[in-house]
Amino acid sequence: MIGIIDYNAGNIQSVKHSLEFLKTPFILSKNPEDLKNVDRIIFPGDGDATYAMEQLKITGFDKFLKNWVIEKKPLLGICIGAQIVFDYSEEGNTNCLGFIPGTIRRFSSLWEETAPSPKENEDHRMLEHNLKIPHMGWNDVTFCNGGTKLCKNVADGSDFYFVHSYVIQPDDPHLIKGYAHYGTMVPAIVEYENITVFQFHPEKSGKAGLQILKNFIEGGE
Repeated sequence: MIGIIDYNAGNIQSVKHSLEFLKTPFILSKNPEDLKNVDRIIFPGDGDATYAMEQLKITGFDKFLKNWVIEKKPLLGICIGAQIVFDYSEEGNTNCLGFIPGTIRRFSSLWEETAPSPKENEDHRMLEHNLKIPHMGWNDVTFCNGGTKLCKNVADGSDFYFVHSYVIQPDDPHLIKGYAHYGTMVPAIVEYENITVFQFHPEKSGKAGLQILKNFIEGGE
C-alpha cells in the first residue's frame, strides 16, 4: 500500500490521479496515523519551504517522516517534498527536515558563482536576464553516478516537467543520480539510502514519469 502525505501543499491531487491511472491502491491523508501501516510513502508538493515546514509540524508529519526514515522505509520526494528533506533552504531562511546533508539554493546565486571572469560575468548577466525563474517546463535529464533503480526502463536523456525557483545542492555530489541544465547544473534526482527525491514532477511527465512511479510502487525490482 502506498501512502501520500497531504500537508496542504500544491499538486497533491496530481499524484493521486497518477496512482489511480496505474490502478494502485493508496491512502491520501493529512493524518500521520492513517499512514502508519503503508509500505511506501510519496512526499509530494509545490509551494514555499517555510509554509511547508510549518504545515509538517502542525500535522505531526515532521516526526512521522523522521521515524519513517530511521526505520529505512522507502520514501519518494517530489519538488518541494524533494527539497525540504535537506538541511536548509534559502527560501525564507528555513531549517528543513535534515534527512540528507545539503542546502537548497536560489538559481540567481548559483548563476553568479559560475562566472569567474569579467567577460563571463557579462555573459551570465545576459543568461540570467534571458532565463526565467521559475524554471518551468520540459527539460531533459541525464543519469549519472550509476543512476537509480527507480528509473529502470526510462531512457537516459528523457524529458521531464519542472517547476521550481530553487536548486538542490547535496553536500555529497555522488548522491546526484540525474541532472538537467538551466543556466547551471540542476540536480534532478538525488538518492540517499532509502530516500529518492525528484526535483521534477514524475506525475506530470507522461510515460517516463509514470514509469518512475510504477517502479517505486513495485519496489524498483
